[in-house]
Amino acid sequence: MSVVTVQLGQCGNQVGHELFDVVCGDAHDGQRRSYCSVSRERFFHQTERGDLVARAVLIDMEPKVIKHSMNKAANSGRWTYGDDAHFSQKQGSGNNWANGFCVHGPRHEAALEELVRRQVERCDRLSGLMAMMSVAGGTGSGVGTYVTQCLRDTFPKSFIVNQLTWPYGTGEVIVQNYNSVLTLAHLYGLSDAILVHENDTVHGICARLLNLKHISFGDVNRVIAHQLGAVLQPALTTDSHGLYSRNPLGELASALVCHPEYKLLSMSTVPQMPSASIAYSTFSWPGPLRHLRQMLVSNSKMEEGIDWQVRLPAASERSRSLTGGGRGGGRGGGGAAAAAIFNRSLANLLILRGKDVYSAETGGFEDPALFTSWLSPRDAFSLWKSPVPFNKYEKSATLVSNSQALLRPLDDMSLHPPVR
Repeated sequence: MSVVTVQLGQCGNQVGHELFDVVCGDAHDGQRRSYCSVSRERFFHQTERGDLVARAVLIDMEPKVIKHSMNKAANSGRWTYGDDAHFSQKQGSGNNWANGFCVHGPRHEAALEELVRRQVERCDRLSGLMAMMSVAGGTGSGVGTYVTQCLRDTFPKSFIVNQLTWPYGTGEVIVQNYNSVLTLAHLYGLSDAILVHENDTVHGICARLLNLKHISFGDVNRVIAHQLGAVLQPALTTDSHGLYSRNPLGELASALVCHPEYKLLSMSTVPQMPSASIAYSTFSWPGPLRHLRQMLVSNSKMEEGIDWQVRLPAASERSRSLTGGGRGGGRGGGGAAAAAIFNRSLANLLILRGKDVYSAETGGFEDPALFTSWLSPRDAFSLWKSPVPFNKYEKSATLVSNSQALLRPLDDMSLHPPVR
């Protein structure tokens, strides 16, 4: 089944281009035939000459970024965007959410819907639509929200997932708080799942894990694209019976959005290291999985700087919290206080890729203490696997989590103005 991507604004178009470049390179990288076939069907359609054309619609109120993305894709020699799959104007939205949502969106609604409909009609089977956007600017947030609303009205039975890039806490634009809150308020009633990438976190990965000295938006976008690719590329699920999953967006939403009021999803990936270091590294499952689990428990954003002091509450502490303690284990003693700060999850999805995936021990991610009391670990934890390596790592793991991890950036955005 195919995914139609709608790239909105400068950020959405740049991240979208990187995503297609990642998945195209992965599908060309001498992988297994069935894996490549599923990946290409998911993200590209082929012309009569065999050229790969992205299943994407590019939307911006200024033409510069779209032209640049289309030229880069064409110059890659591996894939292109469709000539009839983009829309731009000569005047932007001025970082004004209302200008995008109330002016540009309604004014161009018919043209935008037609572009998306053409891409959908090229799909033999549609998995869903993924809208990629920033929440800081006017086009990505305002037009992006309006387009998502149109997608929900036009394709009411299709899965719709939004990928949001969260702005730097230091402030990208002075009105980013308003744009972000207005965007989330609308998307919560429209989207089936919302994948969030924080610029501050991704920038930290570039600086501290990848050792990049002069970090550009391109570097940040590539990290986001690799994380998305690790989730959206073909994998074997519990119910796929040995065949690669055909409905990535539907199964992602089904696995993680177990309550309609909780749709914000965060992502973590291990390992992440400079390309030059990969050849000199040895990979085994226990170490990375132990790190990834503690990152989840302590809400650490990357492998460097994991807080190993945070632990899950013992069974007795969990029992006490259910019978009258506080959320997270109460405040009674030292152990309970330590347990009170752990990151509780509604649902988690673990994706393993590479060598020996079937021998990896993942029982630690099924600990009932990780989850809310009203959902059993069997329903709250999902595991996908693929024996095909991804992003040049012999073994890699990605965790998509519906947890408390995004509460702090959400509070910062809604309660505090940006610092300039």
